[in-house]
Amino acid sequence: MASSDRFAPSVELSHCDRLLHLLLPHLCRLRRCGCSAEDLEGVNLEKYVKSRLPGGFAAQRLIGTGRRKCAIARVVLQEGTGKLVINYRDAKEYLQGNPLWLQYIKTPLLTLGFESSYDVFVKAQGGGLSGQAQAISLGIARALLKVSENHRSPLKKEGLLTRDSRIVERKKVGLKKARKAPQYSKR
Repeated sequence: MASSDRFAPSVELSHCDRLLHLLLPHLCRLRRCGCSAEDLEGVNLEKYVKSRLPGGFAAQRLIGTGRRKCAIARVVLQEGTGKLVINYRDAKEYLQGNPLWLQYIKTPLLTLGFESSYDVFVKAQGGGLSGQAQAISLGIARALLKVSENHRSPLKKEGLLTRDSRIVERKKVGLKKARKAPQYSKR
């Protein structure tokens, strides 16, 4: 039996078998380079996101942009089961399992009771993970407004529609930091 006969079309393949057939060359390549199963999971998530978002992020209807410090997050909502994907990675993995950052992300959905109604896909860049988490929160809240304008009052009541404008103050000439002056010497 030749290697090409292994996946002959004479037998009807299930969806999983076809997916495995497509990923088999990548699996072999990953095994040779010493990559782990987690890396393969990232490949699967990327394919999943691209299959759910035809035309990319910009072509979607329920999109919201959030900003915080230097972080920018583009958020897409789709009806689903409550899956959170940030930069083609699971949200818990991306935010290093930090419960506070995960809570920031889930707050807009919990406020309206949609925690298991929408899948959230995010592209975040700039800043740190804390700023990105807060930017994602604002992006989700803005995207939920596009679902219905009736969501405005509960979101506003929780303060989720306000952009936090605090950013790092610039360093001034003659000072060590933004406000810290050099040590004063009397003599």
